[in-house]
Amino acid sequence: MSAMNAIVNKKPATDASRAEAVAHVEDVVRRSGTSFFWAMRRLSAGKRRAMYAIYAFCREVDDIADGAGDPDEKRARLGQWRGEIERLYGDRPHSPIARALAETVERYGLRKQDFQAIINGMEMDTGTSIRLADMEELILYCDRVACAVGRHSIRVFGVPEADGDAIAQALGQALQLTNILRDIREDAELDRLYLPADLLAAHDIDAADATAVVDHPRLPQVCELIANIAERRFEEARAMIATCDPERIRPAVMMMEVYHRILHKMTTHGWVHHGTRVRLSALEKLWVVFRYGIL
Repeated sequence: MSAMNAIVNKKPATDASRAEAVAHVEDVVRRSGTSFFWAMRRLSAGKRRAMYAIYAFCREVDDIADGAGDPDEKRARLGQWRGEIERLYGDRPHSPIARALAETVERYGLRKQDFQAIINGMEMDTGTSIRLADMEELILYCDRVACAVGRHSIRVFGVPEADGDAIAQALGQALQLTNILRDIREDAELDRLYLPADLLAAHDIDAADATAVVDHPRLPQVCELIANIAERRFEEARAMIATCDPERIRPAVMMMEVYHRILHKMTTHGWVHHGTRVRLSALEKLWVVFRYGIL
């Protein structure tokens, strides 16, 4: 039974032990096949459990936004999760993911508004056709789907709040803008455009037909502008991270290095989107893990 079904069925929290909830979220992470599972293995057991619970929550709401169903149905399911977050902070969560999050919220002081921001970001992704009006809306989207996750993560890592929030803001934007640039064609095939419509219009690109945007001769100019913003955010994050305890911030450094290398590859290859998704080779990933995860 999925975590969402557990919410709908209002299964009492006492039906499953904390250990079962923890095992559930670890299984979610392991089955996802993400390198996140291995990147978090160096954390202490408590911090690792916390990050697995955060990841499982993000995966659950992201799957709702990207999965089957009409927009109203998706928004209703996300609304159920909004209610579950309220129950989480009222010490009566129903779903195994929220039960696993309970210890994390208590131990690391995760903020309810950051969970709600993530759900708000997922709601922006529920439409059958997605367009962002301007840079302000793009930055809002980045804050909800990436920076809010970073604000949770940085608290688990133990970085002081003021420094941590600033790092999450810069690094979250850098990572999400890199994702957007990497996935332009894939998103366009789903009628999703995350490049601001006013920026496209300034380059005489009509955002109405997403697939036509991908092959527009002026699109590389738009991509270069967004890439420059991402690069500046990486630089800001790197400068702030350099002032932190390297042991505490190591997982964030690994994420930063992986995505910065992806951005560099895209910038080097140019912005003609042939449908081949830019990735790091196994050797490149191994080097990042060795250099920034071990040394």
